[in-house]
Formats: sequence, structure tokens, C-alpha cells
Amino acid sequence: MYDEQSMKLPLNRIIPGDCRQVLRGLPSGIVELIFTSPPYADNRKKTYDGIPVGDYVDWFLPISMELHRVLRTDGSFVLNIKERVVKGERHTYVLELILAMRRQGWLWTEEYVWHKKNCYPGKWPNRFRDAWERCLHFTKNREFKMIQSAVTVPMGDWAQKRLSKLSLTDKRRDESKVRSGFGKKVSNWVGRDWVYPTNVLHMATECGNRNHSAAFPVGLPEWFIRLFTEEGDTVLDPFMGSGTTALACIALNRNFMGIELQEKYLKLANEAVRRSQKDQARLPFSRARVSA
Repeated sequence: MYDEQSMKLPLNRIIPGDCRQVLRGLPSGIVELIFTSPPYADNRKKTYDGIPVGDYVDWFLPISMELHRVLRTDGSFVLNIKERVVKGERHTYVLELILAMRRQGWLWTEEYVWHKKNCYPGKWPNRFRDAWERCLHFTKNREFKMIQSAVTVPMGDWAQKRLSKLSLTDKRRDESKVRSGFGKKVSNWVGRDWVYPTNVLHMATECGNRNHSAAFPVGLPEWFIRLFTEEGDTVLDPFMGSGTTALACIALNRNFMGIELQEKYLKLANEAVRRSQKDQARLPFSRARVSA
């Protein structure tokens, strides 16, 4: 939120440099959400230098330690990442990273799945098209800010027929007949127009030419920004890339802080941010943003 301390922070800016050094210069407990997609192990070596799979956890842990420090106690960290195939099998570096971060003090609160509806075609001898990525949700505490009502979805046409005639079983909590421990009360759905979503996000990949090899759709950070922040809150992306997280923040009236190592992507991101801020300023009832 806006306060005397936040006015001194590099808000709504993308800081050039290596996040391993830049993060150390930021105060503790200053951001409500961290959303980022770091370089995947050994992927896109022509874009980034690439981190060998065997070194990935050791490379990332100093970064996650600093992220833990700059995050507010009620904040969230969403890490978009995916295992790669090494010698015919999925490598375990992501799973190893989760365990290592838990030892750092992070809580692995939830795992969201980004289903890429338009994944690229291809043919492989021992697997099919890769149509999903992980969005790992970490927190510092069991109690954290979460605005579930901000991401509700329409009930759907199925409810009109299903809820028109309720049986006696529908009107009470019906325990699973196979003793799975799950139960349901169908009548709870009556009168609802909007419901909570699942933890699977169906979004197409970025199709526009963003001049970046790993740009994700702006809808991805937007969804998590709506869920875990309010207007005026601050979102950090330590691997800003082409600026997608910043664009989502501008559209939703949140502050952003970004860090980007590669000069060519820093330039692209800053140009995209300037265009977005100008477009936002032209909208009716747009509010002036606080800038550093």
C-alpha cells in the first residue's frame, strides 16, 4: 500500500542488473506478491546463458532467500516453472527446489496448473505435446492475503437443469459411498451465479511477436494479481523479461517493481511499459499512478 516507505522505493520501474545483487539492496517486507518465471534449466541458451540442471537448486536458493525477505508476512510468491527432459526422462530439479525452499522456511501452499490451450504441435518417440506448466504458490505463513471473490467464474448452464429438482440426498451432505472422505451437498449451489474456479488455468500461450523466447500471456500474472493483491499493492518480478508482469500491474492499478539482466529485454520491457502507461492514461476515469 502507499505509505512513506513505499514512496522511496523504485516503484513502477524495471531495474537493470542481476537480481541476485539487486534484491539485496531492497528493504524487507515491501511487496505483497512476487510473480515470476525464471530461466528454466538449460533451456533457451541463446536467450539466457542457461543453468545446468544439476546446479539449478543451488543457483536459485540465494534468490529465493532474498525473495522471502522482501515479501510481506501475508504475501504470496508464484513461481512459473517446468521440468525439462534429460536423457529420456523428466529431471527432478523442480521437485528438489520445492523441498529445498521448504527447508528455507517457505510453505508450499498450493500448485496451480497453467493449461496452454494452443501448445505447439510436434512428434516425439516417447511422449506427447507438453500442454501445461506449473505455477507453484509459496507463502511465509498459513494465513495470507487472498481475494477469492476477485477470480470467480460464471456458474455455467449445467446448473439450470441439475438444480431444478433436488432429491433428499441433494439437500444434505452426502458422504462418499466408497468412503473416500469426500462429500457434497448439491443444494449449496442453489441461487449462485458465480462460483470459485479450479486450480487449473486454461490460457493460450503468448502468440504475438514480443521478441522474447519465453513470454507468457498477460492473463497469467493478471489472474494471480487479482487473487493475491488489491489496488495500490506492489508486485515484484525479479526476471521481468519482456515486461508482461508490469503490463498486468498497470492494467489493474497495482505498483510494480521489476529486475532484468539482459539489456535488450530491458529496453523492450521499458518500451512496452511506456506504451501501456500512455494507453492507460487515455482511459476514462483512469487514476494517476504513484511513481518513484
